[in-house]
Amino acid sequence: MKKLTHTYQLPIAPDLVLREVTINDAPAIYTLIDSYRAYLREWLPFIDFSRSVKDNEAYLKSVTSEDNVTDQVFAIVYLERLVGIIAYKTIDLLNRKLEIGYWLGEPYQGKGIMRRCCSALMQHAFENMGINRIQIKVGEGNFKSSNIPKNLGFTIEGIEREGEFLNGRFLDLEIYSLLKTEWEAHRRQS
Repeated sequence: MKKLTHTYQLPIAPDLVLREVTINDAPAIYTLIDSYRAYLREWLPFIDFSRSVKDNEAYLKSVTSEDNVTDQVFAIVYLERLVGIIAYKTIDLLNRKLEIGYWLGEPYQGKGIMRRCCSALMQHAFENMGINRIQIKVGEGNFKSSNIPKNLGFTIEGIEREGEFLNGRFLDLEIYSLLKTEWEAHRRQS
């Protein structure tokens, strides 16, 4: 697998860059979460566990550890400011598949940032990592988030019933997927 390295940045546009997270991002991530906590909490189960910079440091240590071979997390840097996170989750090289997960601070939504970031990670996964299938899971009813895979040509496969425990209740997840052949066909048509 050709992973993006800690020194590697994936420029998407003059105003938008992805770069692998480091421990040093903990304060900026905490500030972003804390600033939009009520908004993010509606769809993200980890928000209640981010109570301090130290909580974010612990998370970043786990995902940047050399022992971590299933996740790769990126800071979304828009206009030189960390505005969200996007990640390859549950990377399965044997079966050539992975999941993409993401979140963005509230004022940065509606600008096409997440669609562009997902598109860049999809291209890298299909062209450089040998991935054949990408999956995105979205909380049922999270229309802003579900528009991302819909607009990128993903197919909804079904519902993972009660797939996530969020705010004291189980939430169904919509499962979207895209195969490399579908991505290639979609690119040819564009």
